[in-house]
Amino acid sequence: MAPPKKSKKHKKEPRNLNKCKSVSGVPLGPKAVDSDWWDSFWQKNSTVSGSTVPSDDAEGFKYFFRVSKQTFEYICSLVREDLVSRPPSGLINIEGRLLSVEKQVAIALRRLASGESQVSVGAAFGVGQSTVSQVTWRFIEALEERARHHLKFPDSSRMEEIKSKLEASFGFPNCCGAIDATHIIMTLPTVQTSDDWCDPENNYSMLLQGVVDHEMRFLDIVTGWPGGMTVSRLLKCSGFFKLCDSGERLNGNIRTLSGGTRIREYIVGGVGYPLLSWLITPYESNGLSTSMSKFNAMHESARLLAVKAFSQLKGSWRILNKVMWRPDKRKLPSIILVCCLLHNIIIDTGDKLHPDVALSGHHDLGYREHCCKQVDHTGKTVRDDIAKALTT
Repeated sequence: MAPPKKSKKHKKEPRNLNKCKSVSGVPLGPKAVDSDWWDSFWQKNSTVSGSTVPSDDAEGFKYFFRVSKQTFEYICSLVREDLVSRPPSGLINIEGRLLSVEKQVAIALRRLASGESQVSVGAAFGVGQSTVSQVTWRFIEALEERARHHLKFPDSSRMEEIKSKLEASFGFPNCCGAIDATHIIMTLPTVQTSDDWCDPENNYSMLLQGVVDHEMRFLDIVTGWPGGMTVSRLLKCSGFFKLCDSGERLNGNIRTLSGGTRIREYIVGGVGYPLLSWLITPYESNGLSTSMSKFNAMHESARLLAVKAFSQLKGSWRILNKVMWRPDKRKLPSIILVCCLLHNIIIDTGDKLHPDVALSGHHDLGYREHCCKQVDHTGKTVRDDIAKALTT
C-alpha cells in the first residue's frame, strides 16, 4: 500500500514574501529543483571509456533506463503523487538542489536496470549512496501500488485474443499461455541461512514463477518462496494453482475441434511441472511416435515464450540477474514484482528494447531441470487429444 498522506500544519509566514524558505539550509525557490538532470547525466556518462553507449540521445536514454523518454514520462506520472507527497529532506544532489521526480525515477530505474552498486549509481548521478537507497525504495513502493493494473489475469475477451494468437503461432488450440520459474540468487548473512533457501545448485535463492502470453507479458506471478523448493511444489503453493484447481481460472470457452474432440483451456509448461488437465507438459523422450515427437517440438516452441520472457526480464533489470547482496527477504518480493511490472509496461506502451538486452544464455544458467513424475489421468487425455489434433 502507498503510505498515508500526513496532514501538514502550516506556520504563519512572515510578511517578507521575497525571503526564501529552506530545508536543512537548501533553498526551495523555483530554480532549486534539479530539472536538467538528463543533460548533466548524459554529458557525464555518455563518453565513458570502453563503454558501448549509443551516440544517439534517444537510444542512449534507453540504454541507461531500458525505456523510451515517452514511457519514462508515463512511469513518472504513475508515481509522481507518491514521490512529492513525502518530505524531501535529504534528497539533494552534490550541488545542493532538490531532486526532481524525474531524477528520482531515473536513479531507481538505473539501479534496477544495471544492478550496479548504490555507490556506482550515486556517482553517476551526483548523489550519495543513502540517497540512492532511499529513492529506489520509495519508487518501488509507489510503483508496486500504482502500476498493478499492468499485471492482471485477462478477462474472457482478452483471453480469446491470446488463445487466437497462440494458436496462429504455435498450432495449439485453446492454449492460454506458458509457465516457467527462475531463481533470484542471494548472499545471506549467516544468521539467515537455512537449508530451505539453499537450492539444488548450492546457491541461496528466491523463486519467481510466471505465466506469460503470446507477447511474453506476465499474466500472473508468484514469488517470495525459498529456492530449495521444486517448481512443482512452488506451483502448488501458488494462488494460481488454487484458482485453476478449483475451476475459478482457465475455465473459459471449451474448444470443439473438427473431429468433435472438446479441449478445455490450459497452459503449457516444462518437464518440471506435473501433467494436469489445465497444465500440459511434453511426452517423455523415450519411444515416441511420430505424432508425439511433433507434439513435443510444437510444445517446446510455445513453452519457450516463458523462458524468453524470463531472459528478457533478467536481461533488462539486471538487479535480478546479479547476486543480491544480503537483501531483506521481506522486501525482495516487492523488488521482483516491480521489475515484472516494468517489463509489462514496456510491452503495454509499445516500447521496443534493443535485442541485445535479453540474456544470451538461459535465465537459470547452471540449473538442471528436475523432472516431475506426477501425471493426472485427465491431463494425459487432454494431451493425447491435442497431439492427435495437431497431426490430422
